[in-house]
Amino acid sequence: MSDTERQSKDAASTGTGYRVLARKYRPKDFTDLMVGQEPMVRTLTNAFETGRIAQAYMLTGVRGVGKTTTARILARALNYKTSDIDKPTIDLRVPGEHCQAIMEGRHVDVIEMDAASHTGIDDIREIIEQVRYRPVSARYKVYIIDEVHMLSTQAFNGLLKTLEEPPEHVKFIFATTEIRKVPITVLSRCQRFDLRRISASDLVGLFTTIAAKEGIEAEGDALAMIARAAEGSARDGLSLLDQAIAHGAGAVQAEAVRGMLGLADRARIVDLFQHVVKGDVAAALGEFQNQYEAGANPVVVLTDLADFTHLVTRLKYVPDAANDPSLSEVERTKAAEFAKGVAVTTLSRIWQMLLKGIPETEGSSRTAGAAEMVLIRLAHAAHLPAPEDAARRLADFSGDNGGARPSSPPSGGGGGTRVPYQSSVAARATEPTPRPQPSGPTAMLRAVPNPEPQNIGRTEARPAEAPKPLVRINSIADIVDLAGEKRDVKLKALVRNFVRPVRLEPGRLDVNLTEGAPTTLLNELAVKLKEWTGIHWIVSTSREEGGPTMVEAEARTREQHVIDARQDPDVAAILAHFPGAKIIDVRVRAPEPEEEGEAKAPAAAESEEGDILPGDDIEF
Repeated sequence: MSDTERQSKDAASTGTGYRVLARKYRPKDFTDLMVGQEPMVRTLTNAFETGRIAQAYMLTGVRGVGKTTTARILARALNYKTSDIDKPTIDLRVPGEHCQAIMEGRHVDVIEMDAASHTGIDDIREIIEQVRYRPVSARYKVYIIDEVHMLSTQAFNGLLKTLEEPPEHVKFIFATTEIRKVPITVLSRCQRFDLRRISASDLVGLFTTIAAKEGIEAEGDALAMIARAAEGSARDGLSLLDQAIAHGAGAVQAEAVRGMLGLADRARIVDLFQHVVKGDVAAALGEFQNQYEAGANPVVVLTDLADFTHLVTRLKYVPDAANDPSLSEVERTKAAEFAKGVAVTTLSRIWQMLLKGIPETEGSSRTAGAAEMVLIRLAHAAHLPAPEDAARRLADFSGDNGGARPSSPPSGGGGGTRVPYQSSVAARATEPTPRPQPSGPTAMLRAVPNPEPQNIGRTEARPAEAPKPLVRINSIADIVDLAGEKRDVKLKALVRNFVRPVRLEPGRLDVNLTEGAPTTLLNELAVKLKEWTGIHWIVSTSREEGGPTMVEAEARTREQHVIDARQDPDVAAILAHFPGAKIIDVRVRAPEPEEEGEAKAPAAAESEEGDILPGDDIEF
């Protein structure tokens, strides 16, 4: 009886002592970490050999890639000590004095803290007070803070000074899944390592090795399913493997794993993809119904369909991707066939529709019905032309090439001989009634006849003169006055407050709108101008600043009048005689009507500069 079988038998008899695979096969040194994390191991190896050991490390990556395990191995390497070696090293094949306690998380000088439950400044203050004391037995006092992004802003700020200049006997190791939430001031003081997702092929190799050590018979397809479901996480994959072993009573079989995970058969996903590409709605719905009755989750079916679509698209450009050991033989061969026969535009359209359909299915109370609607849309879209083909056919049919139509249909189009344009015009001339127009979705792709020439054999007609406006508009003030005459008070107020003129000519107005202008102002103004003047107007916005609005111009004029009033000697004397008096408004009198030939009195006129002259009214 093997040791593994003996341990399993003892655990089963006593009910204790069993450890899950994720803990039992947790990496213990850098050799085990080489699975998927080679760049980090290489960097640490070179740093330890040259003595360039950082004061703080930041480990980031998705859940289950080994951040906490790496932190413990790093703490073990920093405090490695045997009878022959007493220095930091990455060669940990021989267990040292502190290795066992560090890996089990019970060493007095290696303090592990979960920042998710210790987020405040008081927890960090306790660390700051303890770093001054030297380690009890190890070489370094190592602080491992997991999920460091959960610390509060005050806690981060309190840690900065100690993190930048820690004592020589202290090292910090941080781990986080949300690196963007860590302040840049903390990141700049740490040596950062991004632990990448473990590839499916590496996970399959890891599971195969563990299954062999455990004496478990495992099918390759079953391990590939578990590797794909793990999504790059070794811990998640080992947990699923543990579950699959229990589900299969000591054996890992593809059918059992498929039922455990609610997956669809990969071969049946390929068949479903084939029905969708062919546009066979009935066959696609029938295949989906069979998978659903077999226990497949509708969302998982659509997700697997999207994964296979991605695989086919990838094989069009990277044929070597078919060598991925996580792929089944059916996926490998069928995907290569589809990659040669299905256009990229079709694959891209299927991908986009699935990306939209999967969330709809997840959020629906009837997932099966929602998934069927997505499949119907996919199969229906297979009969539609690609957008570039539709555009090309429209360009050919509308006669964009100098007004001449092609005498034969474009390549890939329908059969039949097309009648040249001149003969078709003559034929239409003899018809008593117009031909019936096509209807339906293909009507937009049919030929659109060009307008028939009306002056063949005749003298060319002179161009018609532009219509003259009923009312001439030369400025924004004319528009405001016209709005007042037409009793459109709202438009008058909007133009006065928000319109800055840039360019004005008959039929065209370029303006710059001030902040807060209604979005429909330009459209309303164009409609009203056409109604009032009788000609078509184009009203558009401009990037130029333009002149002031009428309200701004009037405000500037009033301000200038007040300034001129203050400079008037009489007004200045009044203001000086009455302390606290101020000018509220300045009103300029209009000139009185004069008899013909009578000279205008200089005292009653206003100068061109707008100076305040005798006869003006000034309110205090």
